[in-house]
Amino acid sequence: MKPVLALDSTDAGLEAGLEAAGYTLIRAYHIPEAELGPYLATAEGILLRSRIRITEALLAQAPALQWIGRLGSGVENIDQEAAQRHGVALYSAPEGNRSAVGEHALGMLLSLTHKIGWAHREVIGGAWNRASNTGWELEGSTIGIIGFGHMGSAFAQRLQGFGVRILAYDKYKTGFAPAYVKEATLQEVLAESDVLSLHVPLTAETEGMVDERFVAQCARAPFLVNTSRGGVIRTAAIWEAIQHGQLRGAALDVLDLEKRSLEGLEGLPPWWNAFLGDPRVLVTPHIAGWSEQSFPKMGETLLRKILHRLV
Repeated sequence: MKPVLALDSTDAGLEAGLEAAGYTLIRAYHIPEAELGPYLATAEGILLRSRIRITEALLAQAPALQWIGRLGSGVENIDQEAAQRHGVALYSAPEGNRSAVGEHALGMLLSLTHKIGWAHREVIGGAWNRASNTGWELEGSTIGIIGFGHMGSAFAQRLQGFGVRILAYDKYKTGFAPAYVKEATLQEVLAESDVLSLHVPLTAETEGMVDERFVAQCARAPFLVNTSRGGVIRTAAIWEAIQHGQLRGAALDVLDLEKRSLEGLEGLPPWWNAFLGDPRVLVTPHIAGWSEQSFPKMGETLLRKILHRLV
């Protein structure tokens, strides 16, 4: 029977592929966590996105569980140490949405530096302001990339042809950079970059990494781009830095104000409207990895990994 518990809607191709391989899909897309016990008791696999966090307590209810597949790039909503203790394999699909993230990061950066979105908003309001919407060119600048996995490397690939110098820092890698990228220390990236782009997972180490102290080390008042995870930055600190000229602007697809399910915002601060109403700020609703192509590609990637037990 090989039951697989799908906690979120994922990708039709992924689900059909698992069924063709002999798995039985239990589509529990809307079943509350408290009511999952009977389904967990027999599940050999779990599919999910972000609706439910996989905890030690949940894993204890799934004695037959062999694997967890997350349709996405990160696994921060899964207790990885607990999964390892229970002998459960984890699979994610960053290869499937790396192109979407790389393009979105570049699109946000260009929109911010050339004030495209802001100028469009003004035209909608009846204004035709040219001088105040003068752009800032990437050519000749230094782009710093923090984290050089699937997403950071995808962004770097798309910067070729812009006449920029690319620095990359990854704490856990060396010898990773292609010819058009220079490996650098974090201090070099912060000191020399006109643009900083974040591509790190959310971990205990990276949570709140970009705060007042971090910004104070940025010597060139860079533009900041974040398409990784909202918890990596402290948005309040970013807003303060923009107002005081420590950052030239920020393009944020993710915020530390997001709900755990990533389906909205909560606890909006009093400065939120001013933040959104500033031409130096660009925000999108955690969609960098979402494209018409990325869901099927992530589904294909995840299916291949699950069926062949690939990391």
